Amino acid sequence: MRKLVPTITFLVLAASACGGSGGGSSGGAAEPIRVGLIVSLTGNYTPLGSEDKKAVELAVEQVNAQGGLLGRKVELVERDDKTAPDQGIVAFNQIKGQIDALIGPVFSNSALAVEPLTERAKIPQLSLAPAQEQVEPIKSYVFVTPALSNMYAERYLQYIQSEKITKIAVAHDTKSAYSVAGHKAMVALAPKYGVSVVADEPYETTTSDFSAIFTHVRDSGAQALVFWGSGAPGVTVGKQYAASGLKVPLFLTAAQASKLWLEPMGSAAEGMTVQSAIGVIGDHLPDSKQKQVIDQMATPFKQKYGYPPPQFAQDGYSASLLLFEAIRKAGTTDKEKVRQALENMDLVTPNGRFRYSATDHSGLKPDYISVNTVKNGQFVPTKWAAEQLAKTVTAE
Repeated sequence: MRKLVPTITFLVLAASACGGSGGGSSGGAAEPIRVGLIVSLTGNYTPLGSEDKKAVELAVEQVNAQGGLLGRKVELVERDDKTAPDQGIVAFNQIKGQIDALIGPVFSNSALAVEPLTERAKIPQLSLAPAQEQVEPIKSYVFVTPALSNMYAERYLQYIQSEKITKIAVAHDTKSAYSVAGHKAMVALAPKYGVSVVADEPYETTTSDFSAIFTHVRDSGAQALVFWGSGAPGVTVGKQYAASGLKVPLFLTAAQASKLWLEPMGSAAEGMTVQSAIGVIGDHLPDSKQKQVIDQMATPFKQKYGYPPPQFAQDGYSASLLLFEAIRKAGTTDKEKVRQALENMDLVTPNGRFRYSATDHSGLKPDYISVNTVKNGQFVPTKWAAEQLAKTVTAE
């Protein structure tokens, strides 16, 4: 299948060629294409949702500056799920009659609460949450934009194997669907990579003292601690780890791949290992289609906000490009035709190359995940990750 790099200009030229079909009123200004955006703007996941919002708004600004899609402007209908599943349901019910498609939520628990509603309403949804329960089993109208939790687990295990680490400790948030899924996958996949989980440490989102976990890890003989968690716990555990004297390395997942983790961590973050989507480390990639589309987002984002786009922004922008391209390919905003276009998508985005299909509504592979170290306050791919990613992007 032909591989596409979704420059905004390309999308608009193609849209113009379609003659503006798909629901605009004749004889006057066409009705806008209305895209719902449900993200966490208050509550524990505010750092994630606020970055997604910025990125989606940037993508909409870019496409509208070039004339929109199908001869129509794109308009966002935004709601805050307040990092609460019940509020995600409220938000969706408020806007379901107004929108052509939905982006979000970012909080996995909220996304899992909303997806039965989008499925029933037959509204294409590009979720910003990584829990694999959303797409396993397949739901016809639900697609996921971040790499799934099990992909992050497998990528870490590939790296751990390369480092000749055979014993790990794993901590996970029992109240987070993302964390639970990642933990489950890591425990299940560990034997495949010759790794034993010698300490399995549950905690809750509200945990403020991780000293007991550090003690258990120290006593277990683990050679590394993998921490699954989002929001405030990532900062808390990072700071306490730095002060604990624990010698084994701390491995954090992509939920910490943001200045919203780096800034409160300060110098304590130096040398820690953090996963991310490929777009976070775009400056370190060789020239390629992948780098081009990352730069398409990163340059204006940094100009507008003064810092590089973090992990969550990559998800929001990628979801926007996937949706825009599906509408363009469908030549309409008819929901079933947009769904079909998504299900046949092959597109390079800041998160990597998506290949959705009837049997895969995730579309990504672990190959597009980077394993980084923090150097001078920046995420820098490890030597192993740099080599792996270079092979992936030059093969496209």
